[in-house]
Amino acid sequence: MKKTIRGKAAKLSRRTFIVGSAAASGGLALGFNLPGFGSAVAQTASEGTEVNAWVLVKPDDACVIRVARSEMGQGTITGLVQLVAEELECDWKKVKAEQVTPGQNLARKRVWGEMSTGGSRGIRTSEDYVRRGGAAARILLLQAAAEEWKVPVGELTVAEGVVTHTPSGRSSSYGKLAAAAAKLEAPDPKAIKLKDPKDWKVAGKPMKRIDTADKLDGSKIYGVDIKLPGMLCAAIKDCPVFGGKVASYDEAKIAGRPGVRKVVKVKDTAVAVVADTWWRAKTALDALPIVWDEGPNASVSSASIAEQLKEGLGASVSNGDRQNGDALKAIETAAKKVEAVYSTPFLAHATMEPMNATVRLSADKAEVWVPTQNAEASLAALSEGSGVPLAKCEAYRTDLGGGFGRRGGTQDYVHQAVEIAKELPGIPIKLIWTREEDQAHDFFRPISQCRLAAGLDASGNLTGLHARVSGQSINATLNPAGIVNGKDRRQLQGLWAEPGDAQLGYTVPNLLIEYVMRNTHVPVGPWRGVNTNQNAVYMECFMDEVARAAGKDPLDFRRALMGGHPKHLAVLNAAAEKGDWGKPLPAGVHRGIAQFMGYGSYSAAVAEVSVSDRGQLRVHRMVLALDCGHAVNPDQIAAQVEGSVAYGLTAMLYGECRVRDGRMVDLNFDTYPIMRLAEMPKVETVIVPSGDFWGGVGEPTISVVTPAVLNAIHAATGKPVRQLPLKNVRLV
Repeated sequence: MKKTIRGKAAKLSRRTFIVGSAAASGGLALGFNLPGFGSAVAQTASEGTEVNAWVLVKPDDACVIRVARSEMGQGTITGLVQLVAEELECDWKKVKAEQVTPGQNLARKRVWGEMSTGGSRGIRTSEDYVRRGGAAARILLLQAAAEEWKVPVGELTVAEGVVTHTPSGRSSSYGKLAAAAAKLEAPDPKAIKLKDPKDWKVAGKPMKRIDTADKLDGSKIYGVDIKLPGMLCAAIKDCPVFGGKVASYDEAKIAGRPGVRKVVKVKDTAVAVVADTWWRAKTALDALPIVWDEGPNASVSSASIAEQLKEGLGASVSNGDRQNGDALKAIETAAKKVEAVYSTPFLAHATMEPMNATVRLSADKAEVWVPTQNAEASLAALSEGSGVPLAKCEAYRTDLGGGFGRRGGTQDYVHQAVEIAKELPGIPIKLIWTREEDQAHDFFRPISQCRLAAGLDASGNLTGLHARVSGQSINATLNPAGIVNGKDRRQLQGLWAEPGDAQLGYTVPNLLIEYVMRNTHVPVGPWRGVNTNQNAVYMECFMDEVARAAGKDPLDFRRALMGGHPKHLAVLNAAAEKGDWGKPLPAGVHRGIAQFMGYGSYSAAVAEVSVSDRGQLRVHRMVLALDCGHAVNPDQIAAQVEGSVAYGLTAMLYGECRVRDGRMVDLNFDTYPIMRLAEMPKVETVIVPSGDFWGGVGEPTISVVTPAVLNAIHAATGKPVRQLPLKNVRLV
């Protein structure tokens, strides 16, 4: 896939900790003056010397850089190590990464900050203090050399881990200076001047990832690979209808099956079987007769949920979530009126690695081995479920076989593993969900519908715009405190007035945006891109419809509305330029365009598609432009953009989690398929780094993938597509 680069490239109670770290938005808030920038801990051992919390230097000059964030394929570890190494001025060829645990973090007063990895925050919310950690270590190493040689620090230079005193010709390596440096008082972090990004030599460059080798040779250990002495395995079934519970089960029916050790009722809703192998546990569970009390939700269906959402589109509301002028009047009196209703379905995360956790409980220690996006939340769940104090708990985080928001604050699988392990104290219990359980008991991307209306004057200018979203709230499920005065602005992500994270990139004289909460019994949560995905489809596809009604080119129509939004306009223009907007295309090929903002970054896309006479869609090419402010690793950014295309197109083409008799019915990849390699288009990435802010990378561009393609389909067929997935839509 071709890549085009533009520009340079304190003491906490358990309850307080649990509440803070398990919140959907991530960990506890941190002040600027992080612990650990005080006196460094001189910890010399055979493996090296800790200069400060971020940097350990080995005798062979290798620098081990500690990372608190999770790795799930997005490259966060490499990016963070680049930032620390840049300020440290070490030899990149001798850099290694080491992940810290939440127990270590808590014991050291959270020196490494919060440990949540989600919302495309892994780098953008920690870049400052991790860079200061690297710079502080460099300052200590230089000071150690200056004191050894009795020379001013100002006379020293450092490059690739070697400190040199040019006047005398003396030099020494970090490995030789580390022990002395660790004994010095660390500098005030607020007094450290960080490098100007234009002077970066490691950060900002397309460095190779440092976590690739063990993936290639198969030695990497994921959560499902964990093996501990004496370990038993567990399989679990939760009530297929959300809100239901276990009525009864006949344990005698599986008595005597090989390897089966125990049947455990988990809370009121699930049953697990523990055996010496996972397959024996799973097959015994399949044979176990379970009677479910399905509760009041057993009659809910996709059709009844759709009616619930439709009702929300017409319900009376007191005032809008965002409004300026009088949009309703402007539309009613307009020379031309455009209306549309769109809908998007529930989606599952479908991570390659199903949910799993391994727990070992003893009288005075609780441990969990888990692939998690929030190690502190996992630690909190372990402590809360086991009753063991936080100080005697530890969570060992593995790399994730996919996260996409599923392995963040919910930690339901950790809670389950803890409940099972309590029945078998001292024995490690590895719980692994089946694919069917993973699909049936996800925290799904919210379902919603959106009604839009626009008014045009006689010259085709947009005079009024009204959008109402009716759908389920993530905060209602995971973070009720996020709903203020009955309003949940999170569900209008990407349509906000405020700049900085998810601003609407258009200026409309009369604007009304509303969210009507209509919750179902299906649990929902963050899904890669969260609400920018649905809202971008609604706004950007409707914007194309309005442009066509005005008789104007979709690009020109958008540009006219983007006064005061220079960064939105810049990525739109970059995508249009690289995407050859307005230039001739092969017969039967058509283009679509879209732009949106989310996670502090600006995105735009141009798609080229064809639709055959039989309605078969082919996406030939996608050009995506991204302004994430500072580009830490251009190659990783391009890889994340390409991944967002694959994930976004899969959802657009096939993604749909249906409800029948109160339960999810798309339980494996036969009815919830993944896009095939042959369907993947050519992807070109244009990085437009404005360099004056820190934005996210993993999620922003996924929001523009679907609307760009749908707008190209509209251009090809003359008909807008207003519901997803496309497998349910006749294109011709």
